[in-house]
Amino acid sequence: MSFEKTSGLITIIVGLLLMIFPIFSSELISVIVGLSLIFFGLSVLITGLRSDTSNSKTMMIVIGIVAIIFGILFLFFIDSLSFLVGLQFYIVGFIMIVFGITGLFSKKSRVSAFSSILVLIMGIVLIALGVYSLNQPIFIAIIIGAVLIIEGVAELLSAQ
Repeated sequence: MSFEKTSGLITIIVGLLLMIFPIFSSELISVIVGLSLIFFGLSVLITGLRSDTSNSKTMMIVIGIVAIIFGILFLFFIDSLSFLVGLQFYIVGFIMIVFGITGLFSKKSRVSAFSSILVLIMGIVLIALGVYSLNQPIFIAIIIGAVLIIEGVAELLSAQ
């Protein structure tokens, strides 16, 4: 099995787990958001390293590193970042919007462009949810799960 197919399947499984098992406590929210951002960051980083154009390559690598850093912060520094629970929507939403825009300019296949548009829309939805529900961070895990499923399916379809 190729790397793209394996990566796509793992991404879909993690996305499904995020959507099927909702968040139970604020610590678990930070852990799941942290893990989601780390997986998302790794996916973006790998995509950036494989990109053809230098502008999108640099931007995707930076986005991947920033997502991984925030993921590690949410994962390991739960107590010190408890005030950021409401801001998680904005942080993750902004990362998704930038990733979606960058993906539109760097991906060549129609499936990849479509997945970039969906990620961009999910980022906008996530910021809108941040405005209305700062105290309900469960939505962030659901949207990140949906984005991971979208990216996983796009990887599977582009690997064939």
